[in-house]
Amino acid sequence: MDLNLNGKTALVCGSTAGIGKATALELAALGANIVLLARNPEKLAQTLAELPSDADQKHHAVAVDFRDTAALKQAVDTLAQKYQFHILINNTGGPKAGPAFEADPEQYAAAFAQHLLCNQILTQGVVPGMKKAQFGRIVNVISTSVKQPIENLGVSNTIRGAVANWSKTLSVELGPFGITVNNVLPGFTATDRLDDIVNSAANRLNKTPQEARDFMTSVVPARRFAQAQEIAYGIAFLCSPSAGYINGINLPIDGGRTKSL
Repeated sequence: MDLNLNGKTALVCGSTAGIGKATALELAALGANIVLLARNPEKLAQTLAELPSDADQKHHAVAVDFRDTAALKQAVDTLAQKYQFHILINNTGGPKAGPAFEADPEQYAAAFAQHLLCNQILTQGVVPGMKKAQFGRIVNVISTSVKQPIENLGVSNTIRGAVANWSKTLSVELGPFGITVNNVLPGFTATDRLDDIVNSAANRLNKTPQEARDFMTSVVPARRFAQAQEIAYGIAFLCSPSAGYINGINLPIDGGRTKSL
């Protein structure tokens, strides 16, 4: 199996913590040059220092806030002039918890911009280089909610579904150029985001955080939360040369929790 990413350059979003950071580390371990994209300069510097470079890679980091789509476009256009990207990892923190009905329209608009619009900006920036290389891997880190809505994550369920359908459409359009577009759907993963979800569930159900955590793990056949690195392994495989015929899929990595096929 060919997992070698030597000579490839990856743009990894949300790469200073959680799944994004684990993915950046894994892609670098496989030989890729990494460009980190996140909003916190200090955390970017810390992550940059941790990236392996055994294959003499060159790594870089850019600070930009995804809530500012104009700044993101400027940053991506600048990066695309400097680098030919072969891999794009679209990964952004999810909207806050709450029922769909109670969310303000502005919450939906903000989430749509931060997820789908930012993904579109990033993709438009890197795809010309992928077409020239006749090699491209776009992986969107979204949620199992695209298969089975998650209670009390109304805005997130809605926006994640939009991203999944956008991705499937792109996979058809870009497939002829050697570019694959796939979605990874993490289940409950031990990150700061999950801590927020656990606390929200505890408040809503009048339970302690530990009781909420125990209930959440009880509905996972694996009976535990995932580690971020376990999600990164799946992402890295989809980015590899060996995954060239896998296109337009939703890949749940959830310990078997999602009940749909």
